[in-house]
Amino acid sequence: MDLLEIRELRYFVTVAEELHFGRAAGRLAVAQPALSKTIKRIESRLRVTLFDRTSRSVVLTPAGAALLEHGRHTLNAMTVAVRNTQRAADDTPLTFVIKPGGDANLLSGILAAYAEQPGARRVDILFSGATDRTDHLRDGRADAGLLYAPFDDLGGLATETLHVEDRVAVLPESHRLAGRDSISSGDLSNEVFPRWAGVPGGGSGPEIADAGELIALVRIGRVVAVLPRSLVTPVAPGIVCIPVPDAGPSRIVIARRNDDHREHVTLLIAAASRRLG
Repeated sequence: MDLLEIRELRYFVTVAEELHFGRAAGRLAVAQPALSKTIKRIESRLRVTLFDRTSRSVVLTPAGAALLEHGRHTLNAMTVAVRNTQRAADDTPLTFVIKPGGDANLLSGILAAYAEQPGARRVDILFSGATDRTDHLRDGRADAGLLYAPFDDLGGLATETLHVEDRVAVLPESHRLAGRDSISSGDLSNEVFPRWAGVPGGGSGPEIADAGELIALVRIGRVVAVLPRSLVTPVAPGIVCIPVPDAGPSRIVIARRNDDHREHVTLLIAAASRRLG
């Protein structure tokens, strides 16, 4: 008999995330006494204590923290395996993830090129935030997508470059540099840059989640930014976009997981590369 079943692992991870048996039982739609018995059974079988429990708190032990880390990976791997198995066995539509407004008008060409392939499947579009498109690809929620290099983490993904563009400084019309033909990164060294939600580091300015919030703050002079040109085209009223040559180019790539060799995903990538690469 296995020391730990998937159902038991899911129960443990839920309790570890909630650190509260009542809330965990609610998430799992099980009775709290049954959940407590399951956790005790796991501890007995593994011969470890996973939680330090008092009448007021539930705290992970070092053994519990280790199981939580590896348990999450195991559950994610199981989810990906099931999704990939189901997709390989039927005509499930492909899911293509993009950032809203972040396709540089490439999407229609990609879809048209793939649609010309014999037996092409329907492609559903998944709009995602600035930072989680790679997560959607890695965990199987999306089959392929458009990412920006060098901004997105491409680790574990296979990519093909579709478009190369320059980066521009996004400034209010009243900015001291607004009349320049080009500027350097050093010209912006004392400016306030925003912090992108979910992205470590960044500037010292307010946190933003999307380009719409950025444009609003740039227009009133609160922040500036340096972005791929396509993300701010067409240029919104009240701002200007000035080339920053030393910022280096940006690449829009079509991406999939390194280990995903399914036929229709390969056809989609190849069709996009032939049409646009």
